[in-house]
Amino acid sequence: DDPVSKYIPSFANVKVGVEKKAEDGTKSLELVPPSRPMTVHDLMTHTSGVTYGFYGDSLVRKAYRDANIYAGDFDLAEFAERIAKLPLHNQPGALWQYGHSTDILARVMEVAAGKPLIEIEREKLLDPLGMVDTGFFVTDPEKQKLLAQPVPNDSDFRVGRINDPTVIKKIQFASGGMVTTMADYERFTQMLLKGGSLNGKTILKPETFKLMVTDQIGPKSGVDRDYFYFPGDGFGFGLGLAVRTDPGNAKPPPPGDLGELKWDGASGCYFVIDPKQDMFFVLLEQTPTERQRVQRTLKQLVYEAMEN
Repeated sequence: DDPVSKYIPSFANVKVGVEKKAEDGTKSLELVPPSRPMTVHDLMTHTSGVTYGFYGDSLVRKAYRDANIYAGDFDLAEFAERIAKLPLHNQPGALWQYGHSTDILARVMEVAAGKPLIEIEREKLLDPLGMVDTGFFVTDPEKQKLLAQPVPNDSDFRVGRINDPTVIKKIQFASGGMVTTMADYERFTQMLLKGGSLNGKTILKPETFKLMVTDQIGPKSGVDRDYFYFPGDGFGFGLGLAVRTDPGNAKPPPPGDLGELKWDGASGCYFVIDPKQDMFFVLLEQTPTERQRVQRTLKQLVYEAMEN
């Protein structure tokens, strides 16, 4: 519940961009003060007002595009300063809005811990789980040969930035860009299925895990969902992942059970955890245009196989 400005002072000065439409139809952006300070919880639930500039056509997203926020060689500290100069897309806590909240959260972690993001991740998650091949960069020439590459005509992830894990740079985006192996990702997902622990190592306390997998943006939360609601039909959002709260509106509803946890990325990497079935699956793919079709088909096949 801390204000973000406690860790990154420049966020004390952010304004919210409100679109105004003139009689002639032209739109302009009015900057108004936030109704309350942005909190760390807002960052964890994507309700901070921080957005992405590479999808949608709102004036705030356009401001993100125009600001050229990915230029040069910068770290998370510099990136957070760039974001703090831009208007918020909405009042804190008002709207689920996918964006760079995760990167600002990572900078808060760095300030609070006094160490870089990757060190925090190794200490708290990667090393305890034995995730030896997970990181931001692949420098070993032998391992570089193993990197899965998208096919040339389906290699645009449309995220506004290019990620090449063989090129060392300062930035380590918490919102995307890590590389892993199926063996490593399996350990991570198994830990979540088992409620935050694996092989005697506690990664998340039970009460922390419960918060993480509880819908934070449901009907009584006051959070709206706009057109770009990526958790999807039937899903709420916990702290960092989608959680299934109802069957959804599709007829028939997609397979799965209430309490299902999931998330995916721009390249199509996808995990599903079904606690009721004591089951998870992981999909690693580099197919941005085909990703949703492949994800849907795989999920259908997995559940059909369990029925037989």
